[in-house]
Amino acid sequence: MDVLPEAILTQIMASLPAEELVLVCRLVCRQWKDIVDAPTLWILKCQEEGFSVTEESTEKDNWQTFFFLSKKKRNLIRNPCGEEGFEFWEEVENGGDDWKIEDLPGDNGSDFPSEEIHKYFATSYEWCSKAQVIDLLDEGYWVDLMDLTQPDIVVTDWYAARSDSGCLYELCVQLLSDNRDVLTEYKSETIPIPQFSDATWNQISHTFSSYGPGVRFVRFQHGGQDTMYWKGWYGVRVTNSSVTIQP
Repeated sequence: MDVLPEAILTQIMASLPAEELVLVCRLVCRQWKDIVDAPTLWILKCQEEGFSVTEESTEKDNWQTFFFLSKKKRNLIRNPCGEEGFEFWEEVENGGDDWKIEDLPGDNGSDFPSEEIHKYFATSYEWCSKAQVIDLLDEGYWVDLMDLTQPDIVVTDWYAARSDSGCLYELCVQLLSDNRDVLTEYKSETIPIPQFSDATWNQISHTFSSYGPGVRFVRFQHGGQDTMYWKGWYGVRVTNSSVTIQP
């Protein structure tokens, strides 16, 4: 292998699994270490996986990190649309007649922008809330990544009212330390939707950037209620919640 030009050796190594490159190939010799540490190999792997290599992304100074983050990118919220009942949701506060899972579009509701979403969580006439805590290390993100690179953490949620009832909605997302102390948080205002709205689905989003070292958990909580105080499930509807770690 020593007689192969470095460009050809790089092409060959780009076909190997990423973990093998870092944990095995990088330890073979100085030449292989330099190839694994260089951006060319990881740009090739990004192209191989179909990850977007744009003008903006070419400015990244660590293509290896970009590759692994792109590979891991997924929604870290489990059961975001109620397809599995209330599985994975914690700290469930059941006000009024409790939370309820309904099929889209629901009574006096509207279609969701994506046909892939089929259900939502509906609130009642007293405050309903629920939460999930995401363990970033358990999800495969490592200490140096979170402390030094501090990749953007993007949070989104979708909420809507019934057209015949007013409602309230809130979102609170916290970044927590190893001891689950709050390091920083985003909390929306209490968002009112008046009665006789068009029941359109609304997206709310927040990006955590440069949040400092020590983040190990993300706590996502949302909730709401109706403003008519009618028995049943006339409060805000929520679905398709997401937390993603961005490349």
